[in-house]
Amino acid sequence: MPTGPVAPHVGALAVHPVKSFAGIPSSAVELDRSGVRGDRRWMVVDAHGGTLTARRHPVMLSARATPQDDGALVLSAPGHEPVRVAVPDGPPDRVTTLSRLDRATDAGDAAAAWCSELLAQDVRLVWLDDPARRGMSEKHGGTRADPLALTDTGPVHVTTTASLRALDALAAQVHDEVLASALAAGEPAPGPYQPLDMRRFRPNLVVDGDLEAFEEDGWSGIVVGDVELRFADRCGRCVMTTIDPDTLVKGREPLRTLARHRRADGEVWFGVQMVPVRPGRVAVGDAVGVLA
Repeated sequence: MPTGPVAPHVGALAVHPVKSFAGIPSSAVELDRSGVRGDRRWMVVDAHGGTLTARRHPVMLSARATPQDDGALVLSAPGHEPVRVAVPDGPPDRVTTLSRLDRATDAGDAAAAWCSELLAQDVRLVWLDDPARRGMSEKHGGTRADPLALTDTGPVHVTTTASLRALDALAAQVHDEVLASALAAGEPAPGPYQPLDMRRFRPNLVVDGDLEAFEEDGWSGIVVGDVELRFADRCGRCVMTTIDPDTLVKGREPLRTLARHRRADGEVWFGVQMVPVRPGRVAVGDAVGVLA
């Protein structure tokens, strides 16, 4: 039975309570001015306040921080007993070196012990009490008046399934080229191509429907019900995207293909960062209006 065009809509939502931990899929989220409520309000730091991420510690992607109704988190990971971590009630007391943030609030010894066991080194878990204390960078399309949690550049990371399909097709072509070259040279052949998983890009909001690949680069914003988001910047990608979210094994994709087809200004790009203009509730299945 023939079907018509599929209108743009919210295909998936996710919150990442702890920076670099696995995302938590959600059927609906609340957005405030700093982004998805509860997203990246916590992070792991070393003794000097330096931020630890999955770029250097892939095991962090195996950990989950499940939000509780009272704002607390339950930290869990394979091979580790879960631990409940309450929202700290003290002042910012732990020095941090994250850009535009000098201090955050320590989450206590139990959380530190759990994270230290996970990472096999002494670390602390800290919480950002108020994203307004940090603010966005003008370099990434914002101002210090735009509150920003512990994300790298923007409050809400938006991707599209159309762009992932296009990137996946390009990556499969690159794999076939590498395979043919290896066979011709009598060199070891790469393993079978593994389709790219959207989790590698860690978006908050995935737009599904009949869209042109990478058209989000040119959007000025989107409207979802009463919620409006404005475009801030494209999203430059890093080595974290090369880590398989299930096996934690590093590969060459998607950076190899992005470097061939999506390189500009010294970076490779996939997805966009957006800033809430009108906060509110967003649910999977909601219609998405694109602002040209």
